[in-house]
Order: sequence, then structure tokens, then C-alpha cells
Amino acid sequence: MKELPQVRERTKNKSQLINFCFVIAVAKVQRLHLMSQIFSMSTLKDISTKAPSELDKKQTKDETAKLLKELNELQNVLYAESKHSVLVILQGMDASGKDGAIKKVLGQLNPQGVVVTSFKTPTEEELKHDFLWRVHQHAPAKGMIGVFNRSQYEDVLITRVHGWCDDATAEKRFHAINHFEELLSVHNSTQIFKFYLHISREEQQQRFEERLDDPSKYYKYNENDFKEAELWDKYMQMYEDVFENCNTVPWNIIPADQNWYKEYLIAKTLVLALKDLKMTYPQLNKIG
Repeated sequence: MKELPQVRERTKNKSQLINFCFVIAVAKVQRLHLMSQIFSMSTLKDISTKAPSELDKKQTKDETAKLLKELNELQNVLYAESKHSVLVILQGMDASGKDGAIKKVLGQLNPQGVVVTSFKTPTEEELKHDFLWRVHQHAPAKGMIGVFNRSQYEDVLITRVHGWCDDATAEKRFHAINHFEELLSVHNSTQIFKFYLHISREEQQQRFEERLDDPSKYYKYNENDFKEAELWDKYMQMYEDVFENCNTVPWNIIPADQNWYKEYLIAKTLVLALKDLKMTYPQLNKIG
């Protein structure tokens, strides 16, 4: 197989806020050696939502299966050592495959060590507190993997798209989110992975239609999704603002039109980062 783009991490361009800098990890699949290159792009539309055309689907899926076995073992060590925690944040437009990523990647792990939290419309009780209150209480303990299906970023995304949050408030929230993520990283050794599942508008519409045609997907149907999809351009603008202002922990932009490629990229990202922690099983403590 030829070299392929792995993950695009967006970092802040201080000189021109409208530009993106993405770190693209390029892997040689046979040996999985990583190299990094920096590319500048103006908007999300410049990033492909599909796997490279030369990429072999079967070989990639086989590689994903191997990665999931590695990830399972890394989870065991993470839990046993209990020196770090892992937080996986999944963001993306409706039908971008967040549930599928949880099932196909993180669902293969020991469920005793994984806690999934889905953030819906805030409850009456949650609205009585600061916007991070409901999020912080679900941050993972050491040894655990926490998964956020949507997250604190909803409070600077949908709220801005609908005009419930003005720009001044959003700027304050950006700072609060950055401090929050720094708090988790520094004071609880939390490894944070932020994934934006990047699908095309056409793929989203196709998946919406499948929810109407496939009985096994009826439960996913939500009439409001079609209304939100009409606000696509506004959502893209708000996501780009998030990537610019909240990148102390870098974002991974995951091409997500093809689930098998999305799953490979997420699994690969997690395995490489957890390996770098050099975790070990605790030694046996003998008494006497």
C-alpha cells in the first residue's frame, strides 16, 4: 500500500486566524512509521471527507482489527496502572458516525473500564449551573476511559448557530474550555483526544434517507435533523471558530464518509498515543 494521510490536527495560526495549520501524520502501512508535515488550509471544505483512492479497504480493515487488539491490551494496562485517564471527545454533524465509532472502536474494549456520556439538551438542573458543571462530573477517573458523545463544545456550537450565545460570551467560553482541558491534563494526567468526524453534506443526506428507508434505522430518525442540516454553513463556521480558539489540545479531523477509514484513524490515533505513555503493569507486592 502507498502512504496515506492518517490524522489532521488543527493548531492555531497566530498571524492569520482564518487559516488552519494541520499536522498530517503519514504512515507507511507495512511498518507504520509516522512522519509529520504541516499544511495550511482556509476552511473545512478544503479537507477531503473520504479515504485516499489508492487505499485498500480490506487491508485497512485487517489493520484496524490488529489495532483493536492492541488497544484492548493498552486498556488493561491503563486500568491496572491507574496513573492516567483517557477522555475521547467525539464531535460532528448529525449522522457523522459518532455512535458507530463508539460501537466499532471503543465498544470492543472491556466495558468495566469505559464510560460513555451523551450530552443532550441541558436539563433544568444543569441550566442552573455554569455550562461546564454537567461535563466535569463525567470526566474519567484514573485508569478509566471516558467517551463524550458530543461535549462541552455544544455550548459554543449549536448555541451560536441559533443565536442563543453571543460572540462575547462564546469567547469567554473558549477560554473556560481551554482551562478546563488543561485542568484535566495537568491535575489528573488525562490524555484528551478530540475527534471531529468530517462528513460531506451529500453523505449526511444519504444517511438521513437511510433512516427513512431502513427499518433497522428508524429509531435514529429525527425530523429536526433535516432542519439543522439547512444550517450547514453556519455550523461549519462555528466549528472552524472552535478549532481556531480551542486547540491547546489539538483536534483530529477525521474523514468520515467511509466508516472503515474513520474507525482505522481513531484506533490508530489512540494506540500510538497510549503506547507513548510507556505504561506498565504494577509489580507484585509481597508481605513479609
